[in-house]
Amino acid sequence: MPQRYELSQPQWERIAALFPSPTHHGGRGRPLEDHRRILNGILWRLHTGAPWRDIPPRYGPWETVYGRFRRWRRDGTWAKALTHLLQDRERRGQLGRDLWMVDATIIRATRAAGGAEKKSGRGAAAGRAKAGAT
Repeated sequence: MPQRYELSQPQWERIAALFPSPTHHGGRGRPLEDHRRILNGILWRLHTGAPWRDIPPRYGPWETVYGRFRRWRRDGTWAKALTHLLQDRERRGQLGRDLWMVDATIIRATRAAGGAEKKSGRGAAAGRAKAGAT
């Protein structure tokens, strides 16, 4: 039985073919660690928000999990998996393109909210003078 945040066997079977060959397509080099175990470690980290170094040992070394996450981001594996899953749901009539959206809005805080020092000078002095007058 999968742990919380882990993929079930049917879920894994739907996306397994989207990940790179663990044997480097017959090329040289050591076979890659089990993609499913590494993916479950990535999902655990993303769900919990914990630091990469706190990934439980059952998922393998944190460096391996983090490295695979980065590699899959760079080579487009994540985008390919998302596209595949969305197209599959749409084929089954379970998703219309007008029903989902990815929002990448960035909201910036002022420098003062980040702990920056307050301005000094004429404007700041005027504010202190008013505060002292009451």
